[in-house]
Amino acid sequence: MQVIGAGFGRTSTNSLKVALERLGYAPCHHMKEVMPRRDQVDLFNRAGAGEAVEWSVIFEGFQAACDWPSAKFHKELAAHYPDAKIVLSVRDADKWYDSTRSTIFAFTQSMPRWLRWLSPRMRTIHQMVTGVVWDGVFGGRFADEAYAKQVFLQNTEDVKAYYPPERLLVHHPADGWQPLCEFLGKDIPAEPYPRVNEAHEIERIVKIFKALSYLPYILMGLIIMLWVF
Repeated sequence: MQVIGAGFGRTSTNSLKVALERLGYAPCHHMKEVMPRRDQVDLFNRAGAGEAVEWSVIFEGFQAACDWPSAKFHKELAAHYPDAKIVLSVRDADKWYDSTRSTIFAFTQSMPRWLRWLSPRMRTIHQMVTGVVWDGVFGGRFADEAYAKQVFLQNTEDVKAYYPPERLLVHHPADGWQPLCEFLGKDIPAEPYPRVNEAHEIERIVKIFKALSYLPYILMGLIIMLWVF
């Protein structure tokens, strides 16, 4: 592990992942690597519950990490990988909150209970995101906008205070390649800095979840109609 991201999700961490991989830090761990893997979900569930986990097992083969859930544990990872550099991705607090609320928070909130009951995989994903992020980072108070923004801004200040300047880069996606490449000692690529935004895809899944939440009631209505008529 050579680079550790300490920024919250929805601070252009997907763009940072692509950028780091382009600079040779591939693969870069991200929530999208966690979701399909039951072993990763289970290990982060344990970490979120305060259990000791083997970070080397979770991040075996990965050269970098950013986004949740790994960002929640940046201090533990920095201690485990003492030579790794830290990148703190930042964003305007208002834009960050609006984006997070309409995407990943809505994703967990809209996941139908019956789907979690029927699918152990969906249930453990919901438990992991809730335990690590919504409870672990925000103490179950993400819906309180002022409080969530305070936590977000405080994380930025805490990270700045925790790491020595030579180990930390505070990076906004608008900064582009130059500060990131200078910090990591890499040549600047010829192509533009990545601009990746999966908000629309996540919002599409949220709409599907919301539609599926009505399915049991529709089925019940059909059964009653068949029984009566």
